[in-house]
Amino acid sequence: MGYQDKIITVEQALSLVKSNDIVVSAMAGAEAKLFLSSLHTVADRVDNVSVTNCLPFLDAEFFTNASLAETFQVDCWFYSAALRKSHTNGNISFIPNHLHLAGLRRLSHQKPNIFVGTATYPNKHGYLSLSLSNVYEKRMIEAADVVILEINHKFPKTYGDLEIHESEVDFFIEADYNPPVLPEAESNEKDKIIGNFIASKINDGDSLQLGIGGIPNAVASALVGKKDLGIHTEMFTTGLMKLVKKGVINGSRKTLHKGKHVACFALGTQELYDFIDDNPSVAILDGNYVNDPYIIGKNDNQVSINTTIEIDLTGQCCSESIGPRQFSGTGGQADTAIGAQNAKNGRSFIALYSTAMVKNEKTGEREEISKIVPMLKSGAAVTLSRNDVDHVVTEYGIACLRGTNVKERVERLIAIAHPKFREQLKREAIELGIIAR
Repeated sequence: MGYQDKIITVEQALSLVKSNDIVVSAMAGAEAKLFLSSLHTVADRVDNVSVTNCLPFLDAEFFTNASLAETFQVDCWFYSAALRKSHTNGNISFIPNHLHLAGLRRLSHQKPNIFVGTATYPNKHGYLSLSLSNVYEKRMIEAADVVILEINHKFPKTYGDLEIHESEVDFFIEADYNPPVLPEAESNEKDKIIGNFIASKINDGDSLQLGIGGIPNAVASALVGKKDLGIHTEMFTTGLMKLVKKGVINGSRKTLHKGKHVACFALGTQELYDFIDDNPSVAILDGNYVNDPYIIGKNDNQVSINTTIEIDLTGQCCSESIGPRQFSGTGGQADTAIGAQNAKNGRSFIALYSTAMVKNEKTGEREEISKIVPMLKSGAAVTLSRNDVDHVVTEYGIACLRGTNVKERVERLIAIAHPKFREQLKREAIELGIIAR
């Protein structure tokens, strides 16, 4: 059967879902919007359907509608705002993971009955591109009993190892929606200060891993004067794309995939999608490969830049939860931070504001608290262990923790904390016995 013989409607695709099925969805911008937006319509004839996803953009009714909590279970590698909001429905659970092992370890636990994702139209040879993500998608396609792809001419045709033949797909749904756009976050003054601190430690010829948000965007803006930078990153972003367009990034000094901009998924603006479309300099490769710390370490001068929610005085980073409440996910933070330090002359940076405004549970008033703390909040997830933290950056400077003892860490982290909390942090460190004096 060829492509034309496999085209079905959304309703026909949904008819394939059975009770007790395990459905795996492509992540983030690669979600199958038509299928997932209508999945709730089969609730009257199925029970105990499990959907595994990662950073979903859709506020799909099958998980936002609390009345369907007995029908649909959601297991997620990385929470989005919609999942955080719907977590109290009781049918959503986080899958602890390192991104490069997310697919492999999940497959060792359970096999998908159905995989749903997006792709470009097949070319004259019958090959199509999975377009925006290959974190785990191609592996799930190989493992699933039934593969359903929404084919969409508005999605960029990308290269790497995410091309598959139409013979590997069971059914196609023809779609015509735009890929989800992630607007560029504006950088504030704190972001710019932190960005400049980090940029001062990046040299011509370095290879970058950079995420999204105000701080990463500020870092990208501060790198405009650099030369011959490279990309080996989990997420290809709008900020990185702009540096390529400006000639700052060309990959000419990379020691792995020289001249190629390597990532395992892309997410950003329409300008980004236009740039990566049919662009052989961009390689979207298997997430198990791209984010493997051993592979990352093969790029000399690799630099990893990530953010965190809070850090304790010994260097433990909580980047994914607020106390015990899951906020996002580990993602590739540990993968890339450890991988960068495996590289010859590699460096890792963890950035955060020195303070945050939070609501006092007793008074109800918002108050300023330090994000550098003696101890992480009770129940907080340790995303990056203190053994793997290298440089920590706030708007007050950079603390290099590599090779330091606990006393040195306390001193260096207090030095980049907000001045009004420094004495209190020192006093609490002594009271807790973290340091003696």
